[in-house]
Amino acid sequence: MADTLPSEFDVIVIGTGLPESIIAAACSRSGRRVLHVDSRSYYGGNWASFSFSGLLSWLKEYQENSDIVSDSPVWQDQILENEEAIALSRKDKTIQHVEVFCYASQDLHEDVEEAGALQKNHALVTSANSTEAADSAFLPTEDESLSTMSCEMLTEQTPSSDPENALEVNGAEVTGEKENHCDDKTCVPSTSAEDMSENVPIAEDTTEQPKKNRITYSQIIKEGRRFNIDLVSKLLYSRGLLIDLLIKSNVSRYAEFKNITRILAFREGRVEQVPCSRADVFNSKQLTMVEKRMLMKFLTFCMEYEKYPDEYKGYEEITFYEYLKTQKLTPNLQYIVMHSIAMTSETASSTIDGLKATKNFLHCLGRYGNTPFLFPLYGQGELPQCFCRMCAVFGGIYCLRHSVQCLVVDKESRKCKAIIDQFGQRIISEHFLVEDSYFSENMCSRVQYRQISRAVLITDRSVLKTDSDQQISILTVPAEEPGTFAVRVIELCSSTMTCMKGTYLVHLTCTSSKTAREDLESVVQKLFIPYTEMEIENEQVEKPRILWALYFNMRDSSDISRSCYNDLPSNVYVCSGPDCGLGNDNAVKQAETLFQEICPNEDFCPPPPNPEDIILDGDSLQPEASESSAILEANSETFKESTNLGNLEESSE
Repeated sequence: MADTLPSEFDVIVIGTGLPESIIAAACSRSGRRVLHVDSRSYYGGNWASFSFSGLLSWLKEYQENSDIVSDSPVWQDQILENEEAIALSRKDKTIQHVEVFCYASQDLHEDVEEAGALQKNHALVTSANSTEAADSAFLPTEDESLSTMSCEMLTEQTPSSDPENALEVNGAEVTGEKENHCDDKTCVPSTSAEDMSENVPIAEDTTEQPKKNRITYSQIIKEGRRFNIDLVSKLLYSRGLLIDLLIKSNVSRYAEFKNITRILAFREGRVEQVPCSRADVFNSKQLTMVEKRMLMKFLTFCMEYEKYPDEYKGYEEITFYEYLKTQKLTPNLQYIVMHSIAMTSETASSTIDGLKATKNFLHCLGRYGNTPFLFPLYGQGELPQCFCRMCAVFGGIYCLRHSVQCLVVDKESRKCKAIIDQFGQRIISEHFLVEDSYFSENMCSRVQYRQISRAVLITDRSVLKTDSDQQISILTVPAEEPGTFAVRVIELCSSTMTCMKGTYLVHLTCTSSKTAREDLESVVQKLFIPYTEMEIENEQVEKPRILWALYFNMRDSSDISRSCYNDLPSNVYVCSGPDCGLGNDNAVKQAETLFQEICPNEDFCPPPPNPEDIILDGDSLQPEASESSAILEANSETFKESTNLGNLEESSE
């Protein structure tokens, strides 16, 4: 591949996370020559989404703590006397404390595999300790805890998509539940497509059908391609920066979205739905008539709080939680506003922060539905790939599994001149964008990272059962002890194309104070119970049952000043990984700021031209012009189509 790469670019981007992908698309759209590389075998970095088998392969990679790339030619010989090299890290250390638990029936046989999956590569990857598992009240009994054999089965699968289809996106209209759309998942495997297996999965669980609602681990494995599991759990505010950018750049044509259907609250051990719109408030049976009037009056004030500074000026130095106590709101309303509308911290959010968050929530209501949030079909990992596709359409070059050995820096100017890749090729560029995880420990010795605690659960029912089984919900569970943080819970149903029918995919997220399991296990115990044979027969069980669980900590490299990095050349820009926030505004702001440094005074991701308006030079080259026009049409066949978000916006307005 190195022989075919050009030796010079305007911009080289290392890492395919959301900020890097947005910048690559913006630079390519502005006419810059862009090379976008990633040492991983999939797009998105820590923003990626995986099928179930793909996630297990990702776990294996971190459990083994192995190098991402193989041995490469010595690059030190290419460094000249007036140059020095900044070596990049060959290990990704952004994920820690990985623990996996399987509660579904362990009825696996060696020949059970995901439909369409790659050949198995028997390897042990689970980090769950069987002794600790037996000692924990949350974990299953001894005979149901994760055994060595089930650990092997947990990680025998590899990502199942073809690398050639890595940038393909769903072009057809998606209805509520699409049976055969799992093949559209855009995750690149870590092994070659030549290893594809033709084996047909064996439906050995047919004899167990008489047992009611019984979901086995083999079913999860075989239906693994129906799962699209996000490493980072986020939603899109309907009037947020990312939605505006998707519409402005017309990148929204590469993705489809579903509206979050309900916002939940957890009070006194019960989950209940929170009214959002004016109609919901007045139809709510949870609020008294007096409370409804109080709430509407306060929310009306929040929508235009800047016009009434006297109402909050005296409270700017206190927290929003204390400010709510001074208003004419009952404890019930204070709880709803604090944790389900503003969704801010009781101890860390000021009055102004809370008012801004409340206004933003209300401002986003009604644009696309009854809640302020959207979720991309097939998972958050689709978004980086959408921008990568835009970059590729305008000439960007992409290389996965392509690591960079070092940055070459001129000693006199202290500017980066080139990179040297894994094949020893020297590639020159003017600007370099590097995702934080690629820097070595020496470069980051003064950086103080925060951590994000994450849990991913596969469950058999919703946390709040209703007539419809296709609910998409968000729930905030407040912190119980000082020094801990509120936990955000996002529950996805099968119509989001992120899990198989009959299951729910639940994401839990909070700022870390300990390991992910220590931070999140208490919330998991409140909302769920482990899946056991005894409870299957008990129809009175109200809590959802956990079939499978994953805990891990992820590095939060957001909001770190570039001055914290040692000897960073002026033309090398740092892109951070995901932050702990619910939205994606931080990634968009970061991308736009860096783009303006590279391309000052240029429009950030303008809409693409209409193919009909493109005039090709030279009347004498009519055949070539026609052929080029046809290629443009093929590469951007959806330019003439209106975007889903655009249609929704027009209809809502």
